[in-house]
Amino acid sequence: MDLEYNIANIKCTFVTLFDPVMEVITVMKIDDILLTKLEKLSSLQIETTKREDTINEIGQIVDFVENLNELDLENEEASFSTISGGTPFREDTPANNPKIVQTILKNAPKSEGGFFVVPKIIE
Repeated sequence: MDLEYNIANIKCTFVTLFDPVMEVITVMKIDDILLTKLEKLSSLQIETTKREDTINEIGQIVDFVENLNELDLENEEASFSTISGGTPFREDTPANNPKIVQTILKNAPKSEGGFFVVPKIIE
């Protein structure tokens, strides 16, 4: 039985497979319709000759991520940092180094008075 869900406004099809070891596996089905929607969202154009390879590669990526569902995380506490005790803070002290300013502005198309000059966008 196939299941359909909307994920980020993309209709995704999940196929249920039967595996003798794991019994039931549900995997995301990557097809040309999904690839077309991903192209639109990412503003990319995949060449016709590379579509089948891209579908296979995305399928392999999804399969790899699906392996994470096999992890037993029941006794694991959620964390937001790999550093024990949080992120150490440093003192944020401004510094004005003329050499750095010159180096940066040397690569700018236009500069004036130590600042970038950009086209006016607000009238």
